[in-house]
Amino acid sequence: MSQSIQEQVIAILAEQAVLDVSDVSLDATLAALGLDSLGLVETIFAIEERFDISVPFNANDPAQSGFDLSSVASIIAAVQALIAAKA
Repeated sequence: MSQSIQEQVIAILAEQAVLDVSDVSLDATLAALGLDSLGLVETIFAIEERFDISVPFNANDPAQSGFDLSSVASIIAAVQALIAAKA
């Protein structure tokens, strides 16, 4: 059985933050996970590659990118929306 979108996004975040998957909670922020700006960009690339989607992300102004990065749950929801829009 394949992993759910949620499980895959959490696995990507855990890998980028060098954490165990169990240490990544849905309400955690990227800062709480220890992801800096480079880690964020690498996370976006990993998500794009894993799900074959294009994430609307501007590294120069992440807050204005149209991709909610406020928590793990919001990232999962945004990825799910991009996958649904692609289908």
